[in-house]
Amino acid sequence: MRALIKLMLVLSLVFASTFLIMNLTGIISLAKIETWLTLAKEIHWLYVSGLVVLLLFLDLFVAMPTLTIIMLSGYFLGHFYGAIMAMSGVVLAGITGYLISYFQGSKLVGLIIKDKNKQIQMREQFNQYGTFMIIFSRAMPILPEVTACMSGIVKMPFVKFMFTWLVSSIPYVLIATYAGSISTVDNPKPAIITAVILTSIMWLAWFVFQRIKSMII
Repeated sequence: MRALIKLMLVLSLVFASTFLIMNLTGIISLAKIETWLTLAKEIHWLYVSGLVVLLLFLDLFVAMPTLTIIMLSGYFLGHFYGAIMAMSGVVLAGITGYLISYFQGSKLVGLIIKDKNKQIQMREQFNQYGTFMIIFSRAMPILPEVTACMSGIVKMPFVKFMFTWLVSSIPYVLIATYAGSISTVDNPKPAIITAVILTSIMWLAWFVFQRIKSMII
């Protein structure tokens, strides 16, 4: 299990470092994202749609405030179109992470885990628990991207990955965009309450999963 944890930790640190760099340099921030979306809406709603998809896709390479962007999608585009655009970005990021890791991930595994037997064990362990990891990955930032990449690294069947990714993402996106759609600048409570509830539920689910997994192991 240590090999799997080690590899996932390395991936998490890589994603976290991009978030720190972007925030320290000020290239991307929550305030800038809100400004970009506001300016885009003044031009045309299609620009908002494209920006939402782009930002959620870039989350694969630069850690973004995903939940906030999804809520803003609902706020600027409404629940229906906001959910479609947010899901498009989330799915695009997931598929890209899977495919890149599918074809290039073995190089990273070779650098981090030298022992061939441990590499095999790592793949077997993620194949055993990966489905649940993906489903509950929305419990914390960065974990969705890590699990998408891990799925590609271990060569999880694409259909299985895609189904699990959608099971994890669709309810999350629908709830978040709805909360954004009924929120306003003067009344942001729906978005705030939803963010707290969603995060708490996912954290609880992840905690229960970890406890069950530890008892099995």
